[in-house]
Amino acid sequence: MTLDSARFSRRGFLGLGVAAGVITLTACGSGSGASDAPLVMTVWGGDPDRKAYQARIDLLVKKHPELKVKLQLIPSDSYAQKVQTMIAGGNGPDIMQVAESVNTYSSKNQLLELDDLAKAAKLDPEQRFGPVGSLYTYQDKLYAIPDRSGAVTVFYNKDMFDKKGIKAPTADWTWDDALDAFKELTVPGKVWGYSGAEWFPQWWSLAYQNGGTIIDANGRPAVASDAVVEALQWAGDLVFKHKVVPSKADYADMGPDIGGDQAFPNQKVATHANGFWVMSGLTKVSFGWDIAPMWRGKKQAVSAFGSGLAISRTSKQRDNAFKAIDFLTSNEAQAQIIASGQDVPANLEVQKSPAFLKPSWMKTDVDMGVFAESSEFVFRAPFIPEWQEMIDTISNGLADFWLGKERSAKKALTAVQKDLEALIKSGA
Repeated sequence: MTLDSARFSRRGFLGLGVAAGVITLTACGSGSGASDAPLVMTVWGGDPDRKAYQARIDLLVKKHPELKVKLQLIPSDSYAQKVQTMIAGGNGPDIMQVAESVNTYSSKNQLLELDDLAKAAKLDPEQRFGPVGSLYTYQDKLYAIPDRSGAVTVFYNKDMFDKKGIKAPTADWTWDDALDAFKELTVPGKVWGYSGAEWFPQWWSLAYQNGGTIIDANGRPAVASDAVVEALQWAGDLVFKHKVVPSKADYADMGPDIGGDQAFPNQKVATHANGFWVMSGLTKVSFGWDIAPMWRGKKQAVSAFGSGLAISRTSKQRDNAFKAIDFLTSNEAQAQIIASGQDVPANLEVQKSPAFLKPSWMKTDVDMGVFAESSEFVFRAPFIPEWQEMIDTISNGLADFWLGKERSAKKALTAVQKDLEALIKSGA
């Protein structure tokens, strides 16, 4: 399957993909194991996800014929409810895909701690996955093994850059460098230098670059800190002060449901910072494009998108489940993720391999090494148990800011801070 045939939707932050009906597939191996019952593996997604997971499961049972695996796809909007119902009934999936809501499960004692199993299997998450190896921890316990993890990268229009005599973006660009380039690239009313940072993974990257954090080390909200306020104000000023980013009205004028993912291939914006899936809209464009690491603030920091594999507390085949996870995140199995054009494998060695750097479906010369480079800058996201409520509170609290009705980031974030303090104190 080529990347062009695998259409990506905008994922949540290390989050959900395209909804699909529940589909069950079984891969059976001969031989005896701890149980004759198949391991149940739940994931969300669409047909591209199903095919990519199944290809990896087929490799698993070929390598370990004593294992049986039943893959179950669940619609993303009902995934959490479905798996929690399964766990509550004592029949939780042996292996389950998790992302930003991992600690919603772990805080309810619904996931198995994986530290001992990882140690017994000699799986070192930091060695295999780099900084993202510790993303899925709660109270210093490991609850999921990274499976997919593509950092935010900068997509840029090489033709526009060359025409203006601007050198390609690099990880050494500062905010000032980025702003100068955006100004040069902007043609008022026609082309904007940058697509914007309204989506929280985008402006959170700026906040962490500036030394800020969304939730502090003590688990308390910190969005009203000077560092976060300064970062959000810079992002807002790109729209309303410098006018190098389309406003909501500008995007609406481009057509219905148009955002950066669509504006970049349509050459309405010269740069766009987002996830791997953006490539699906660039396979047939007529202009030159490439990707680069995101620029830096006071330090390097960037968001990532992806998911991990966990074991439910009710699993009766814990050793076999971890054996499967160990293989599914190994070099051999992870290579299938990029071979299908599905996503970025979390395995760093695979990210640096020829299979990833020069995938068969990539028909243009793109610097895929940017993903491995950017993985070194990924910050540890605040996956608190109240994750979804926190995101809703932030989005609602900043609605007027992104509309330009409230131009002060400090005022907007001060109000959001109060709401988050009430939310997290009450435990949602």
